[in-house]
Amino acid sequence: MSFIFNDPEPPQIKEELEDLCINQEGDFQYMSKLQRHLKVHIRKPFICVTCGKAFKNGNELSQHTAIHTNEKPYMCTTCGKAFKQTCQLSVHMKVHSDEKPYVCNTCGKDFRDKASLSSHMRVHTGEKPCICTTCGKAFKRRNDLSRHMRIHVGVKPFVCNICGKGFIEKTNLSSHLRIHTGEKPYICKTCGKAFRLKKYFSNHTRIHTGEKPYNCKTCGKAFRQSSKLADHIKIHTGEKPYICKTCGKAFIQKTSLSVHLKVHTGNKPHIL
Repeated sequence: MSFIFNDPEPPQIKEELEDLCINQEGDFQYMSKLQRHLKVHIRKPFICVTCGKAFKNGNELSQHTAIHTNEKPYMCTTCGKAFKQTCQLSVHMKVHSDEKPYVCNTCGKDFRDKASLSSHMRVHTGEKPCICTTCGKAFKRRNDLSRHMRIHVGVKPFVCNICGKGFIEKTNLSSHLRIHTGEKPYICKTCGKAFRLKKYFSNHTRIHTGEKPYNCKTCGKAFRQSSKLADHIKIHTGEKPYICKTCGKAFIQKTSLSVHLKVHTGNKPHIL
């Protein structure tokens, strides 16, 4: 349902519109304020009866009402994926056409839509406008913030149908499933070794290339893995987060704690 009127408004529609605005917006203290508010609807006469938002034409209103009904009337003829709005379908169609008209003038990377380019530009500017209200951590993209919020609320919507383990992100579930299937899709072209996770594969390839991209800002020492750099930095800070529960001795690295625990268990695998 929508209201369409010219100025001056027909009395019946004006009366209905006033009632709708009061219900949606709250009581107006003065009639003059209500009259000023009604001018919004002269420019945008199509009004959503669910939330009161106004639109310039019926097409915009129809697309908007899909938000409330969860209706997805716009379907991709190539893959069948459905969307609430025509603009979302238009952006999606570029996936099939490989069209990427939006180009970053800093690095030359191209994107299918303007929003993706804007999000990418934050890589260069360092801007992180999406801030977690719980812990204050900042993110470049709203999607990253949404995923992060699951940590605080404890939501793990992606569940393994084999063992029941839950995950915050779908990609983590996909990686986990390879434990059950034994799949190792990342294969080293140099030595043929296969890996379950891309990060393990990337770390391995640096053995062949000699690349060490992670540098200590204190002493300049370089490492192949970010985790090795993190352990190394503790030498400078003096931090020893790995503590033996039996004797209280602390260690910089987890591997050092694992070796130490054998003192208490009597397990000495390296002694013949």
